Amino acid sequence: MTGTAPAPDEVRLDKWLWAARFFKTRPLAVEAVNGGKVQVNGQRAKPGRGIRPGDWLRIHKGSLEWEIRVLAVSRQRRCATDAALLYEEREESRLRRQELVSTRRESGPMAAAAFGRPTKRDRRMIHRFTGKPPG
Repeated sequence: MTGTAPAPDEVRLDKWLWAARFFKTRPLAVEAVNGGKVQVNGQRAKPGRGIRPGDWLRIHKGSLEWEIRVLAVSRQRRCATDAALLYEEREESRLRRQELVSTRRESGPMAAAAFGRPTKRDRRMIHRFTGKPPG
């Protein structure tokens, strides 16, 4: 029986994403890859695709996006400083991401709360406006 084990210089995409600390667990990495949130060399990929040094990845996670080049492969998850050595991010990608994070910080905590569930105060105001009794 012949298996399709990756070559020594390549590792599965989902395992690499987990080892490089883009996702907390491998199932989350698999879900992102299957959902089309990760592209390899400009194309959609499957979680079992082999990743080699030199491959370009585009990773979408929430509103953030990374464009990175794989420098090394790792089958094990290590500390964040070691994980950062596995890839190199494009300068434009890094600047775009930092700009997005800084604008999100400047908008304050109320901007994030505006999109969530209504608070108790919000519900009271909704009930007063609509004339419906609470419950």
